[in-house]
Amino acid sequence: MSEDAPTPATTPTRISQAGPRGLAITWADGETQLFDVRALRLACACARCVDEWSGAGLLDPERVPEDVHPVRIEGVGRYALQIHWSDGHDSGIYPFRRLRALGSEGEPANGEAAVPGGENDVGR
Repeated sequence: MSEDAPTPATTPTRISQAGPRGLAITWADGETQLFDVRALRLACACARCVDEWSGAGLLDPERVPEDVHPVRIEGVGRYALQIHWSDGHDSGIYPFRRLRALGSEGEPANGEAAVPGGENDVGR
């Protein structure tokens, strides 16, 4: 099987809003991860947010509103999500494999949302 082939761990079965600040993803392996939506916006890896050559971050977190939220979420093939954000940003693609990794960087802590970079992971 190719490293990029979908697995139960990288195949979402449900994606839903989880309160005003959360996005919940349930994976085919039964795990549910809860993401803070602003943290997802800050984790965007598109060419506007990350320099394509150096990998250096270009996004200034101070310019991302605290109340940023998805206004539309679309599937991209069978491998990713494209999130259209309330701050007008819509060029980022979030591959399922990357989303799973972002949510798995930390352990659960009092049921709070997983923060890319590693705070929490709901469903373990």
